[in-house]
Amino acid sequence: FPPSTYIKMWADTQRELDAMLQREREEFLQPEEDREKVLRLLATAYVRYVEMLRRLEEAHDHLVHRQKRAAVRQALDGVTGRLLEIKREMVALEKSECHAMDGVLMELKRVPEDIEIPIPKYFIKENLRILQEREEYLQEVLLNAGLLEQEPVRAMTLEEGIRVIQVAERARQGRARAGFMKRIYLEEKRQSRKEETGMGKNPDAAATCIQKVWRGYSQRKKTEKLREEEMIFLGMNSTGMINGTGSLPSDLEAMSCLQKANVLRGEVQKREELSFRQELRSTEGSHIKETLQDQITQCFLECRHVTGRFPDYPPEKTGGSKAIFIEKHPEQVAEELAARKEAEQKEKEKDRKYQEKAKEKKPEKAGKQVVDLGWKMGPSNFLSMLEEGSAQYRVFWENRDNRADFLQDHDPELIKGGEREEVEEEIRVQVDEVMQEKLLNIKKALDGETGPQGKAKKGEKVRAARNTDRSKATEEEKLATSLACRSIDSLYQELAEEGLIIQVRSVNLSDYIGYHDCVRSSILREAGAQPVPSIPEVRQLVALYGILPLGSQTVHENAPLVKSLLLAGPAGVGKKMLVHAICTETGANLFHLSPSNLAGKYPGREGLMMMLHMILKVGKGWQPSVVWIQDTEKMYSKGAAKGEEEMNFKRLAKLLPQFLKALKPKDRVLLVGTSRRPFDANLGPFCKAYQKIILIPKPDYLTRFGKYLTLWKHYILQSGGALGRQVNLNCLAQVSDGFTQGHLVDVVHTVLTELRLLQMDRKPLRTAEFVTPLARHDPVYREEEETFQ
Repeated sequence: FPPSTYIKMWADTQRELDAMLQREREEFLQPEEDREKVLRLLATAYVRYVEMLRRLEEAHDHLVHRQKRAAVRQALDGVTGRLLEIKREMVALEKSECHAMDGVLMELKRVPEDIEIPIPKYFIKENLRILQEREEYLQEVLLNAGLLEQEPVRAMTLEEGIRVIQVAERARQGRARAGFMKRIYLEEKRQSRKEETGMGKNPDAAATCIQKVWRGYSQRKKTEKLREEEMIFLGMNSTGMINGTGSLPSDLEAMSCLQKANVLRGEVQKREELSFRQELRSTEGSHIKETLQDQITQCFLECRHVTGRFPDYPPEKTGGSKAIFIEKHPEQVAEELAARKEAEQKEKEKDRKYQEKAKEKKPEKAGKQVVDLGWKMGPSNFLSMLEEGSAQYRVFWENRDNRADFLQDHDPELIKGGEREEVEEEIRVQVDEVMQEKLLNIKKALDGETGPQGKAKKGEKVRAARNTDRSKATEEEKLATSLACRSIDSLYQELAEEGLIIQVRSVNLSDYIGYHDCVRSSILREAGAQPVPSIPEVRQLVALYGILPLGSQTVHENAPLVKSLLLAGPAGVGKKMLVHAICTETGANLFHLSPSNLAGKYPGREGLMMMLHMILKVGKGWQPSVVWIQDTEKMYSKGAAKGEEEMNFKRLAKLLPQFLKALKPKDRVLLVGTSRRPFDANLGPFCKAYQKIILIPKPDYLTRFGKYLTLWKHYILQSGGALGRQVNLNCLAQVSDGFTQGHLVDVVHTVLTELRLLQMDRKPLRTAEFVTPLARHDPVYREEEETFQ
């Protein structure tokens, strides 16, 4: 589509966003006692924000104008963060990660697929070069360490080369002779048929036969063309166009054209933005310098007029001359600070007295009603960002004429506006040096002072003495000090050689196939039961808590912070795949911790602390990062440890709280645990270590056999198989009830061997071939499902 399409999409979304912000100001900031109404308001806002997120992501991905993409990016991050805030409120109200959205979707005339969380493509595209270099570096380290198998390259001897040529030549001669014999056979068969029918002697019969064949072929082509034109007219043709030959373009040609367009768009988006800093310095630098000097001089004179002496020049660490430009005198500032401290002390004293009175207060009588002021939306870190973006959009982009901007080039005035502040800051540093020396000369001439006045405060002396006198550091500080001298590259290499950093398997979140079963969920909720999360809901939760915060620094710093995530479910439901999907969608490093992987590495408490500090330094230095603890329930098992391997893994549980405490909002590091038997763990500390717990179910009937691409069909086609009439997918979906995705993959790989794929043309697949290998696996029984719930 042309750029105008995405500019219009952006404009429409921005208008809808303004309306949504106005609605939030009117409805969300008022206390509301009706819980059902609150849930409906939050669900409606959630659906609308997901739609806006999808459109903003598409516009941001396809626009080429750098400054427009920056404006869309601000709105995109704001909508993402607001979506996470609304999700937090919904979870707090319903005490559940899954919500009944059917009524709201019907009211808004939407389908369940409309609330799928889109993954912004800029997570990978903007860091593609860095990610590729990091992947090549990891592969090189693993190869040198012998942890990555590489096919040996062996030179072929002369005898082996001659033998290969001989085999190829004999095969060519055999194919040529077979083709020659086939032509002889067909010619003899044609001659015998002519003699039987007498067509060779009757030209009229031959002409009639040719006419029949041609008329049939011509009519079939006309009918096919009329059918295609009718489908295009009805709007039921996905391609919607016919090429010059009268036939539709192939899917391969369309995909090739699309890939070329995406590559070209990516190259244009990487255009270097011009810099006008030198031009601004030459044209406006002298004026900025004179203005700053005049302002500083005027402030010094006013301060001397009030206090009777020139002030000390503010040091560089406090901002230099920036600290001078306030519209208040030094005495007024000091008075305000003293008054503020006194007010804070009074407030603390008042709170302390109030708490003491509350403790002494008698308990209320039973039956006395407590006044509930109702629900009210909590404070937001993203509403101000969205309102600021809307204001900038109205000023710069809403009424802009884009017809003449064919190249989608930069706007020089906007670039100058952004760089003017940087030029002022550079000139301010130079002005500070000049004015500081000038102030010292004036103070020396008029007041007889030779340097800055004043002494260090008593508190600062005490603090300095405490820092110098501290002789014994803690164990964590010693480890941090020992690692401070090591580079991130060396730590990364050591962790990779130990097998703690592994390669990420390229798999997207959309590859985790599953569909909404609205009827089953509605029946369970009407019966008062909490339905098991469906696979689409699992995808949404993984995207909300794992992918979106890790991909964007702005979102991670301001959104509700989720440091740890637990994926629990039977073996084979796709927990490992989801971990790799998080890393693939965000470009994250993957640290793999499991009992078998930690065996013999970093033994003892000190070794584990050293390992965690190394992971923290590498994870924070090369963000984003995912720390994956496989079979995490073994760290919290109830019995005594069996062997040194399990004991070392159990020690890790005591160090995890310190690890999570060290993660700040600016650190895009996520702890992900996977568990096949979470009920074997000591649930108190186990559930305390993970902020979010996602139960992953086995696939339902709609996922195994649905209207679109289902599990059986997807796995068979992915392995190179061909589906014919003898494969009954409905039957396979029925008999595979209770089995997981891992069971189905194993069955397909067992059936579709290399030899079976070669026999596919003359021996089509049958349903019975998959039933026997499936029967060798144990399904997930009802008792295990109930234990998980």
